[in-house]
Amino acid sequence: MTLDRFRPLADRALGPFVTAADAVGLSPNGVSVIAFVVAVLAGGAFYAASSLAYVVGAVCVFLNGWLDLVDGALAREQEVASDAGDFLDHVLDRYADIVIIAGLAAGVGRYGLGFAAVTGVVMTSYLGTQIQAVGLGRAYGGLVGRADRLALVGLATVVGAVVPGPLVAGLSVIGLLLAFFAVVGHLTALQRFWGAWSDLT
Repeated sequence: MTLDRFRPLADRALGPFVTAADAVGLSPNGVSVIAFVVAVLAGGAFYAASSLAYVVGAVCVFLNGWLDLVDGALAREQEVASDAGDFLDHVLDRYADIVIIAGLAAGVGRYGLGFAAVTGVVMTSYLGTQIQAVGLGRAYGGLVGRADRLALVGLATVVGAVVPGPLVAGLSVIGLLLAFFAVVGHLTALQRFWGAWSDLT
């Protein structure tokens, strides 16, 4: 079970934020760009790798996830939802994922784990959109979805701010998070692939 299953609940809490965004003249694409900028700030904070920076990065990650919900709700509210907006949102989400994980890996000097983690995350997201492209609907399921990843990053970096040293096998909580994303990300991608393949054949 993933947090993406609770999207309908989150959508019901978006009203005041959508109203505020509309009132100040933001477009859905504008919100998507702001969400990406916030992700870049998170990546920079994680690269700094201090206790305060980890807390700031965690706040930015949660804000990125929330804005990622707001842009779609705002598009529906303004009745301007489009394939172009959806495309932009997905592209910026992938870059946001990359910059966040790159910041985490660079901050602790775990570049190999970072590479494995980011490829797992990107393949998970790619499979979700590719499944949609072949007509099976958008795939949010699997072991770990984007909402789960963002929640884990936020929680792990807060823990990392308090417990910065090695925990298991010489890995800090950030290193363990990268290892988790590396393994579970690819497993989630394979799970999505197998489910779609079974439906298509």
